Amino acid sequence: MQVIDGDVQSFPLTLNQFLDHAAKWCPTSEVVTARDDGTLSRVTYSDLRTRSLKTSSLLAAMGVQQGSRVATLAWNTQGHVEAWFAIMGMGAICHTLNPRLTAEQLSQMLHQSGASILFVSPDLVPLAQKVVDLTPQLTEVLVLDVAGTDGGTGPATIRAVEPLLAGQGTDIVWGQFPETAPSGLCFTSGTTGAPKGVTYTHRSSYLHTLRVLQAEVMAITRRDAVMAVVPMFHANAWGLPFATAAVGAKLVLPGRRLDGASLADLIQKAEVTIGVGVPTVWLALLEHCETNGIELPTLERIIVGGSPMAPALMERLEQRLGVTIQTSWGMTELSPSGTVAPPYIRNRSASLSGRPAVGVDLLLTDEDGVALPNQRGEEGHLKVRGAAVVERYFGQTQSATDANGWFTTGDLARIDHDGNLTITGRAKDLIKSGGEWINPAEIESIVGALSGVSLAAVIGRADPKWGERPILLVEAANDLDDEALLAPLKGRVASWWIPDAVIRLEKMPLAATGKIDKLKLRADYGAA
Repeated sequence: MQVIDGDVQSFPLTLNQFLDHAAKWCPTSEVVTARDDGTLSRVTYSDLRTRSLKTSSLLAAMGVQQGSRVATLAWNTQGHVEAWFAIMGMGAICHTLNPRLTAEQLSQMLHQSGASILFVSPDLVPLAQKVVDLTPQLTEVLVLDVAGTDGGTGPATIRAVEPLLAGQGTDIVWGQFPETAPSGLCFTSGTTGAPKGVTYTHRSSYLHTLRVLQAEVMAITRRDAVMAVVPMFHANAWGLPFATAAVGAKLVLPGRRLDGASLADLIQKAEVTIGVGVPTVWLALLEHCETNGIELPTLERIIVGGSPMAPALMERLEQRLGVTIQTSWGMTELSPSGTVAPPYIRNRSASLSGRPAVGVDLLLTDEDGVALPNQRGEEGHLKVRGAAVVERYFGQTQSATDANGWFTTGDLARIDHDGNLTITGRAKDLIKSGGEWINPAEIESIVGALSGVSLAAVIGRADPKWGERPILLVEAANDLDDEALLAPLKGRVASWWIPDAVIRLEKMPLAATGKIDKLKLRADYGAA
């Protein structure tokens, strides 16, 4: 007798399903945006889906098809979220652009992607006009979050989206494409080299969303109000617009104002429970709260990543604001989450980046790529693989992984016996002095833990005798002299690792993603 196996329904993992789910089952949950005037705009997931469908219809009328690339140059706002789901839901590819880059850099990325339509925040229209002048393929600039705009002259039409939606229907059907179709394009920050384009697929970002929602990871639930300070133009805002919609959590968007006062006000008004972003924004928030005696009773957790967090800052945040800090590690190439420290972990430390959740695997190798025989307790070069890890970069034919599918992150790391990852440095940041290696990250972690030090960076400066010698650059209180900054290193690092000079900066240069810009530091201070 022939046995006929059963089957399950074909259910492509496309990203529109998160908003579809939220609109049906959590229709009154909100997306809240901070306006420039200090007021808030609110939209339910049900209404946001309707508006996104109309935006898809508008794009279809403009000739956008499955596989077309549509760019965004915008802050974290309701309009940007609507554009995201509209672009991805119809099978087009959302190419997010970083507003903190130059017009020339943005134009170079657009030339690669071939996008002809650009969504833009109102205050970024002047930048968009410069980009248009450098990018002949751009024919439409659509301004988000306003009812009208002054427009502009030149090869591209500049129009507000809002009036154009009035005549659009909602009968366009989302998700009519394979789950392996590309959904997004994001270029790496380029802090250690030329930016590279990373293509996300619906399947990769869907699986990434399910992973970050786990209790061992971000543990977002419907009761939460999640403030996404991490930009939507940076690795899909760590997947937060998808994750919040998936569970019907309130999504809180700060717009372009990320100063401490604005964030504190938004947290209070929107009753934020979880904040997500790089350490520098939380430092600004903390200093504002300390100076003005502000309490944030609804805020329960802060998830940090993008760059190392100083132990002193982590302690101050937890004690002053009464929050739990979750450290994390990831990359644009990982969609981007790699590891996150669970909210309940004991013996938490600013240096720990947490454990990988299912779907991410880690490997430590020597400098030749050979796996270390002992994967616990030893420093090695970090490799990663998984369902949301890059296979090859945009526009390239060669694979970005080795024969076994491992992607080389460029990080140096240790994994402890509980599986917690600690990033110990960047391979490209290592300083070779007299033929021996110095790891700047170890020096930075010690100096960065000192009270009064906001940010610390160590780079190599050309030296005629040793090739390179380390120098320390700090953003710190004026009452800390050189001895106070360097003395803690003695006995904790080799004597020849101690920096030859200390340079004080009024403001540490930050890259567009909030990381310390070591390329600029090397350019400004690395010469002999």
